[in-house]
Amino acid sequence: MTDKQALLQAVDAHQDQLLVLLDRLISFETMSPPARNTVAIQRFLDDKLTKIGFKTKREAFYDGDELLSAEKAGTDAANYHSLLLNGHVDVATVDRQSWHTDPFKLVHEGDLLYGRGVSDMKGGISSFVYIFSLLKQLGIDLPGDLRFQSVVGEEAGEAGTKTLLKNGETADFAVVGDTSNLNFQGQGGVVTGWITLKSPHIYHDGNRAAMITTGGGLKAANMIEKMMVVIQALEKLEQYWGITKRYPGFAPGIDTINPAYIEGGLHPAYIPSVTKLWITVHFYPNENVDDITHEIEDQVLAAAKVDPWLRDNLPTFTWGGDSLLVDKGEVFPSLELDPDHPGMQALESNFAEVAGKQPTLGMSPSVSDSGWFGYYHIPAVDFGPGTMKQAHSDNESLSFQQLLTYTKIMAAFIYDWCHSKGEKS
Repeated sequence: MTDKQALLQAVDAHQDQLLVLLDRLISFETMSPPARNTVAIQRFLDDKLTKIGFKTKREAFYDGDELLSAEKAGTDAANYHSLLLNGHVDVATVDRQSWHTDPFKLVHEGDLLYGRGVSDMKGGISSFVYIFSLLKQLGIDLPGDLRFQSVVGEEAGEAGTKTLLKNGETADFAVVGDTSNLNFQGQGGVVTGWITLKSPHIYHDGNRAAMITTGGGLKAANMIEKMMVVIQALEKLEQYWGITKRYPGFAPGIDTINPAYIEGGLHPAYIPSVTKLWITVHFYPNENVDDITHEIEDQVLAAAKVDPWLRDNLPTFTWGGDSLLVDKGEVFPSLELDPDHPGMQALESNFAEVAGKQPTLGMSPSVSDSGWFGYYHIPAVDFGPGTMKQAHSDNESLSFQQLLTYTKIMAAFIYDWCHSKGEKS
């Protein structure tokens, strides 16, 4: 029996270990919001990974949150492919009264596993760490480097993965084990932004008649009313995008500009002198944040320049941020899949070997941290167990058979990819 066959057999033979690990991960109440509650789970994973031969590093993220990186150095890393596996340990907020089980205890009923995070995405993380443990138990050494990132912040638009990749962590190929129903997925991108209108002067509301009446003589404006110019410009651009843009795997009109939140005014006795509009922009995988935001700014500024008041008081723009909770802004870059990349082809081959069919390549209807790998030019795919319908849902569940199938696919892929010669060899 080959080492690879032994590994795949071990996935089935020791599946109770997988369930014990998943139950332990779910027991950590890492809801976001409120966030700032992941130190304990990261230390648990750190201890487990250290015991099976990984070199680990924890990095403070926010007060109460940590990022964890781990690496098992290959026996011939210079000549064989490296692999990076990524997942987030934060989970969606829970309304306990809506659950029929304890959301922070794994419950196994028939084929279904219940618990907060089984689909999004502690199921994927447990699969990775379980495979690492089996490699250790079977004494299997990989020629290529095997790396793992346990990140924080995905649920709140916080840049945990971005932070690690910006620090230089990389690999020849990466798999983000987020919710994909065992499909190979890329994604469109998302960026939030603030558009601000500000008057150079503040006026009592008793001046309104002089502002709006013929002959009033006061050159002033209500910023809430002037924001209508901005919103109408955004609507026209959104409609134009829907007519002119397409991308395989997406229905027409996925490029959207949502006016999500507006704030303005001081008091009923004042003319609003500052108004801010918070927007959420979705864009296709072949587009990037800079181009999209420049296009929006051009559209809004063009509309403002034909308004007799706004042309002298142009709107300003603030884009993105590293946290919805702290910065009130987020960025999820897009990810295009490269079906011809050797990593994708190897994963496809292992999928067919284990599942007995070809995988489905498509695009996620949501976003995950996978886009950051594309942003930093690391070939990657989002591939994980669980369905989007279950992510964030009450009574979140996951098919145990799907989790086992995923684990076998990933075990086979890890073995084959880290045993394949790199381009420099």
